[in-house]
Amino acid sequence: MLFNHTPTAVSHSFDDANLTATTGLVPIMGLAQNAGLPDLAEDQLTVSTTGADKCANPAPKLATLVAGMAVGADSIDDMNLLRHGGMKHLFDRVYAPSTLGSFLRSFTFGHVRQLDAISSCLLTNLNEHTSLLPTSQETAESSTVFVEIDDTVIDVHSARKQGAGFGYQGSRGLNALLATASTSNSSQIIVGQRLRKGSTSSARGADKLVSDTLATTKRFNPGAAVLVRVDSAYYSSSVTKAVQDAGANVSITVRMDKKVKAAIATITDDAWTGIAYPDAIYDEETGAWIARGEVAEVPFTAFTSKKKALQVTGRLVVRRILELNETKRAAGQDPLFDLFRYHAFFTTLDQDHFDTVVADQVHRRHTIIEQINAELKNGALAHMPSGVFNANAAWVTIAALTHNLLRAAAGVVGGRTSKVRAQTLRMRIIDVPARVAHRARKLILHLLKKWLWVQEFSRLWQAVLGPPRPVVA
Repeated sequence: MLFNHTPTAVSHSFDDANLTATTGLVPIMGLAQNAGLPDLAEDQLTVSTTGADKCANPAPKLATLVAGMAVGADSIDDMNLLRHGGMKHLFDRVYAPSTLGSFLRSFTFGHVRQLDAISSCLLTNLNEHTSLLPTSQETAESSTVFVEIDDTVIDVHSARKQGAGFGYQGSRGLNALLATASTSNSSQIIVGQRLRKGSTSSARGADKLVSDTLATTKRFNPGAAVLVRVDSAYYSSSVTKAVQDAGANVSITVRMDKKVKAAIATITDDAWTGIAYPDAIYDEETGAWIARGEVAEVPFTAFTSKKKALQVTGRLVVRRILELNETKRAAGQDPLFDLFRYHAFFTTLDQDHFDTVVADQVHRRHTIIEQINAELKNGALAHMPSGVFNANAAWVTIAALTHNLLRAAAGVVGGRTSKVRAQTLRMRIIDVPARVAHRARKLILHLLKKWLWVQEFSRLWQAVLGPPRPVVA
């Protein structure tokens, strides 16, 4: 594509008060309103208004923050994206960034928990507009709801931010603990979130988050089986007990301690089943690509060092690959563990639900939560906007709420759009320019001609706002 004018023949002027750059916010925020976001905020968010008006009107301020994140804002200043051109004709009470910053700084821990409740209730309401966790009875996997728990460090660059510390990544930041839910037929929604100080351990408070998460998840498909998949950082009796108390199953990576090694040593040579990876895996330690492996399992009782009520019986599923590091193989200290590299996880699912091979495949897919971490950190969580911890905690919850709103909008559109990422949804649906025209006390939005995603935009508009009236030339 070449520019076909001479520089002197082109000029520009920012003077059109009727243009909007993010017209797709109309059906997006219409969906939020239909799902009851303003009512939930007014009923449940009790931010104090004592001595200042800055804390009043929580519903439109929360809606403004959600709208800003929907269009890609990753800081308070970016909320100015909502205050351009003809946006004032489409939306009422769009607050300035300074007002929104004061609003967030007025939050206490209790107000953050109120936001958590609002996010949970909004998810339930959005599920009435489009099925967020659809299941089927075709296979055991398609009838299961998968819940993932993981934490991620959000880097900050000031030691003055409350709670900032050096976490497991070695950088200064704050720690966000997230819980997602998905099925084989859906994308991931965020069903739980917590912001913690940067130096905290991964598992701190995870059992409480698991309990809250499963209570929310079970409202979508009360009869569906739920499997919680986590890595070894959450291998604890408290997390496992929280899962079992909620009536769910667990699939959790174990640490390669003496007890686990002893259990692996009992597996006979003829018990191993060969598996082929759909895609080869690059081993950074050896610089080789791993294309095949073997799996086996053995009965196992976890947490035997705890009191009997916390011990859990299940299956230890083990995957092994040939050890390609010649230094380790030459050591010869332990033939069993020098020849192979082992990865094991503990699950309470029985063989009738997932056999050994399928259980291994299903567990390995718990890393899909990394996609959500990356998506959020490429959007609203690129920065922590305040020096006040509770303001940042509220920001994380609003980011999760916005993510779920966009996932619901994608589900309403349907088709191939139902699983696209937030960045793609913004490009195709939200960041669509339009000119606002007034005619007979009605607004008419003149959008781009030959826009490639007209059908997707129209499906969302019609589902949320009803059929558009024909425009008379």
